[in-house]
Amino acid sequence: MRVGIIGSDNTHADHAVRHLNEERALGAARVVAVHGGTGERAEQLGVPRRVERPEELIGLVDAVIVMDRDGSLHRSHAEPLLRAGIPVFVDKPLATTVADAEAILEAARAGGAPVTSFSALRWNAALEELSSEVGELRAVVATGPVQRDSPFGGVGFYGVHAVELALHLLPTPTAAPVVSVLEGAVLATVRAGDAHAVINLVERDASTAVPFHLQVVGAKAVAADRLLLGKDYTLPSLRRFADMVDTGEWPLGADDLLAPVRVLESVTEAVRNASISA
Repeated sequence: MRVGIIGSDNTHADHAVRHLNEERALGAARVVAVHGGTGERAEQLGVPRRVERPEELIGLVDAVIVMDRDGSLHRSHAEPLLRAGIPVFVDKPLATTVADAEAILEAARAGGAPVTSFSALRWNAALEELSSEVGELRAVVATGPVQRDSPFGGVGFYGVHAVELALHLLPTPTAAPVVSVLEGAVLATVRAGDAHAVINLVERDASTAVPFHLQVVGAKAVAADRLLLGKDYTLPSLRRFADMVDTGEWPLGADDLLAPVRVLESVTEAVRNASISA
């Protein structure tokens, strides 16, 4: 499988090249072309070809990973490839607006190409381990960093991780979240089936490290743990991407892909309104 990367400035590109080209973790899958960054960056990654436009990847690759840091670029970069029938993995978030996310899904349907998107933390083994200890879930509380003024899409750049952690174990929410904005944190709560997803976003800056933490509240017990990210934490995501390309099956349904974007859009709007009224 020939893989193209869009958004080579993302450090996840280094992980992808290491796993696919150096370690051969997915057999014959290789990163063969990149879009974004500089020629020097492509040379640093050891990728033989750099293209100026995403459309130039058509015919060069069998599948694409879109990993621009700024999620607002994802639609324009993913759409032409999906419409050309090329499978695409959008490396979190799918988009920064619901409208863009829905357009990406429509492009996938129109081109008959599978598409998926997720935070690598969604596949952290701790999620299933913790939930197995507590019985029927009543609440999932995910804590992680946020940088409201991030140049890479604001709230969504870091915030998507905690959002996906909170939603992954529960049914897809059908209502908008209730959001509370404080100077140092943002709290969002949304009903998901018969449980609540609680997203606790703590402001991050250059001097503050905010760990990822998950608490699951069940009918029988409460369990919690800090999520540790090892050097191979993106590998489970790459494996699901490769499985999607092989089978043509979406790892997540359309509703599950849209749910984090809906929550993030509501949080972004609440943060914007709080800033205006401050």
